[in-house]
Amino acid sequence: MFGFDPMLTTFSIYIVAMISVGFVAYRLTQNLSDYILGGRRLGSFVTALSAGASDMSGWLLMGLPGAVYASGLVEGWVAVGLLLGAYLNWRIVAGRLRAQTEYSGDALTLPDYFHNRFGDKTKIIKILSAVIFLLFFAIYCASGVVAGARVFENLFGVPYAQAIWYGAIATIIYTFIGGFLAVSWTDTIQASLMVFALIITPLFVMLNLGGFEQMQATIAQAGELTGKNYNDIFRGTTLLGIISLLAWGLGYFGQPHIIVRFMAAESVKSLEKARRISMTWMFICLMGAIGIGYFGMAYFFANPGQAGVVSQNKEQVFIELAKLLFNPWVAGVLLSAILAAVMSTLSAQLLICSSALTEDLYKGILRPQASDKELIWLGRAMVLAVAALAIYIAQDPNSQVLGLVSNAWAGFGSAFGPVVIMSLFWKRMNGFGAMAGMIVGALVVHFWGDITQTFALPEVYAMIPGFGSALVAIVLASLITPPPSQQIRQTFEQAEQAYRNETR
Repeated sequence: MFGFDPMLTTFSIYIVAMISVGFVAYRLTQNLSDYILGGRRLGSFVTALSAGASDMSGWLLMGLPGAVYASGLVEGWVAVGLLLGAYLNWRIVAGRLRAQTEYSGDALTLPDYFHNRFGDKTKIIKILSAVIFLLFFAIYCASGVVAGARVFENLFGVPYAQAIWYGAIATIIYTFIGGFLAVSWTDTIQASLMVFALIITPLFVMLNLGGFEQMQATIAQAGELTGKNYNDIFRGTTLLGIISLLAWGLGYFGQPHIIVRFMAAESVKSLEKARRISMTWMFICLMGAIGIGYFGMAYFFANPGQAGVVSQNKEQVFIELAKLLFNPWVAGVLLSAILAAVMSTLSAQLLICSSALTEDLYKGILRPQASDKELIWLGRAMVLAVAALAIYIAQDPNSQVLGLVSNAWAGFGSAFGPVVIMSLFWKRMNGFGAMAGMIVGALVVHFWGDITQTFALPEVYAMIPGFGSALVAIVLASLITPPPSQQIRQTFEQAEQAYRNETR
C-alpha cells in the first residue's frame, strides 16, 4: 500500500521494535502488581525517563513548537512553569508518596492510596477518584490519538479518519500485552529518541539558515513585516497571562500517569538520582521544542514556498522540518520521536485507566476475591475499551493537541494535586476533605469557562481557580468533620519517618 520509502521503513521498524518490547514484558508479568505497577522494581534511570516520557506527550513535538511558531518566545513561559512544577513534584511529592503508598496497604493505584490513607470503609473515595480518572483521561487519551493521527496523515497521505487507527494501534498492542513493564521500558527508549530529535533538529535548521545571527536577522525581518516582535517574551500578554502560563506547573502534583512512576520506584533513595536525570532530560527537551518552533519560524519565512502545510496547521512544523532538511533515513528516526512522545504518554494513560477500572472498581467493589489471572485479562480488556473511547472522542479532524491537553491537565491538576500534597503533609486531613477537594477541583475546571463568561471575569487558566478552590475545600471539610482515627495518623507518621530515614 505504501511502497518502499526509507523514511517510512525506518518509521515502521521503530513500531515493530516497540511491539516486540511488549512481548518481552509479557513473559515477566506474573500478577496484577506486575501488570499495573511493575512490581515496584523500577531503577533510577528507568523511573526518570519513564516519568519524563509519560509527561511529554505529542504536545512536546507538535503543540509547543506550533505555539512558539505562531506567537514567538512569549509561549516559553509554559516551559518555565513546567520545569518549576516538575522539580517541586520530584522534590516534595515523589519520595513521600513512595513511602506513604507502601505503608497505606501497599497501594497499587492512586484511588487505592486515597482509600487506604483515609480509612475509607464505604469505598466512596475510591469510586469517586476512579470516575474522575476516567472522565479526564478520556480527553487526555484523545489528545494522544489526535497527535498520532497527524503523524500518519502527513507521512502516509491517508485521510484523518483512517490515520486515527494507524496512530493508536501500535500503542494499544504493547500496552495490552506487556502492561506497566512494557510501558516503562518503551518509555525509556522513547525518551532517548525524543531528546535526540529535539537537539539535532534546531541545530540543523540554524546551520541551514547560515548560523544563529542570520537566523535572528530573519526572525527580526519577519517581525517587521507582521508588526510583531517574536523575541519579546512579554508581547501580547499581561501579568495575569504569564501567571496562567506558569500555572501549568501546578498540574504535575495531580497527574496520575506521572506520579504512579514514583510509586513504582524500587526505593525512596533511588528517586533522588532519578530526579536529577529526569530534570536534565526535561530541560533539554523543552528548550529543543521551543527551538524547533522559533527556528522553524525563520526557516519558513526564508522559504515561503515550502510553508504550505505549516501555514494550515502550525503544529506540523517539526514534521515538515524533518522531511525537508534530513536524509529520508534520518528523517524516519526523527519522526519516530513524535510517535514516541505520543505512544509513551498514551500507553501510560491507557494503563492508568485500565488500573482504575480493574483494581479500584472491579476488584475493589464488585469482585474482591478475583484472581490475578482474571484481573490481568480484565485489565487488558479495559485497555481496549478506553482506547476505543479515546478514538471516538478524537474523530473531529479539527481537534488541536494543545487544547485537549490543556483541559485534561487542568482537570487532573486541580482534582488530585491538592489532595496528593495535603495527604502527604497534613495528618489531620480526612476522607471528607479528600472528597471535597476532588469534587470542587474537577467542577471548577469543568465550568470555569462558563463562570468567566457569566460574571465577565478576566481570562485565566482554569488550573489557578481549580487548584486554589480545591485546597480551600480540603481544609474546610477536614476541619468541620471528625479527625482521622488514631491508627490512620500512626500509619501516616510511620511512613513519614521511613521517608526521612531513607533520605538522611
